Amino acid sequence: MSGFSDVKKIFGGGTTSTARQAGILLSLVAIVLVFQFWTNGLTLTPGNLIAVVNQYSYILILAIGMVMVIIAGHIDLSVGSVAAFTGIIVAKAMADFDLPWPLAIVLGLVVGALIGAWQGFWVAYVGVPAFIVTLAGMLIFRGGNQYIGAATAVPVPEGFTVIGAGYLPEIGPDTGYNNLTLILGFLAVVAIAWREWRSRRTQAEMGSEMVPVWVSIARVVIIGAVVLYAAFLFAGGRVGTSFPVSGLILVALVVAYSFLTRNTIIGRHIYAVGGNSHAAELSGVKSKRVNFFVMMNMSILAGLAGMIFIARAGASGGQDGNGWELDAIAAAFIGGTAVAGGVGTVIGAIIGGLVMAFLNNGLQLVGAGADLVQIVKGLVLLLAVAIDVYNRSQGRFSIIGIFRPKRRNGPSDQTPTPTTGTPDTAKPGAVTVNN
Repeated sequence: MSGFSDVKKIFGGGTTSTARQAGILLSLVAIVLVFQFWTNGLTLTPGNLIAVVNQYSYILILAIGMVMVIIAGHIDLSVGSVAAFTGIIVAKAMADFDLPWPLAIVLGLVVGALIGAWQGFWVAYVGVPAFIVTLAGMLIFRGGNQYIGAATAVPVPEGFTVIGAGYLPEIGPDTGYNNLTLILGFLAVVAIAWREWRSRRTQAEMGSEMVPVWVSIARVVIIGAVVLYAAFLFAGGRVGTSFPVSGLILVALVVAYSFLTRNTIIGRHIYAVGGNSHAAELSGVKSKRVNFFVMMNMSILAGLAGMIFIARAGASGGQDGNGWELDAIAAAFIGGTAVAGGVGTVIGAIIGGLVMAFLNNGLQLVGAGADLVQIVKGLVLLLAVAIDVYNRSQGRFSIIGIFRPKRRNGPSDQTPTPTTGTPDTAKPGAVTVNN
């Protein structure tokens, strides 16, 4: 049995966040392989992978902010409208006032921050439920987008389009690949190996139980091989394309927000407030500040997503952002975020978003119409969650169960107990505070 346990640890095992994401990650792999077979190999072509990143990077950026909002115990229905509103303001500023595009990006982030501060004030300090505040915001900013844009498309300058339609430049000798993409791929593998080595060293210093060396090596080899394969695919696209700039922005945000949620005080406070707001207050957590922060952060990311979208489209329009909030929420829930708050990870939300992205992309590749795509996506989401909930209630394997902590039998099941630890291992209702 110990050998089987070690094999499981290659994919996370125990209480690590990787283990909690193993189920949904396997689902993503299965979806990709099914469509790879169904489309006769079109899914994993360089052109299609580049298109997927270009088309869904802004949704994945929204998912990063949404998972933090949901962990804190809220929901944000306004992100699509905020993205569209920010997009039209930025486009108008460049078109009508000749604002340089770098300053226009700063303007968009400021607009997102102001909107987030407005909504965060009502949620955190007035006490209006986030559902109501953001529902009102969805209507207000959708109307604002249509009023400012006057139902016309507003073009953006060529320099601005780099953040949504640009690619890593060509450097070095002609190898038939984009060299910069390959370099980043190799650096990513080095980072993975360094992180594994650092994790083993930390475990050794703390006297924690360590997995066998061969498990760590196998983990680095498997993950590294996938990263290198993806790097060669992205680098081998048609001349002039490579890894998208929007994807690079997404990767930077994933790294930054994963660190923020797992390794900082504000990150632990977000989990504490979502797990049990009253207990968190008693432990010294400023829940109002936390709620204000997650709402403002969400709108800043929505503003960034809106700018990336209009940069890719080349213009801002009145229908931008429609339905984006539903995709972002679905990504968070598929990725294992608990509806009641307190549980979830940024990486899980990204994997959940990729599940929806490849499902949507695969259906389009096989010729399904837009109406059928929406129906299938809705049914798959509903059935996947329903089956998972049923399996968990029967004590069987459950993807959601992977992301939710195990409770001990006894009185502690009824009474939340303050505890310490990582966001991945804390129980719902527990306070994970690191002052």
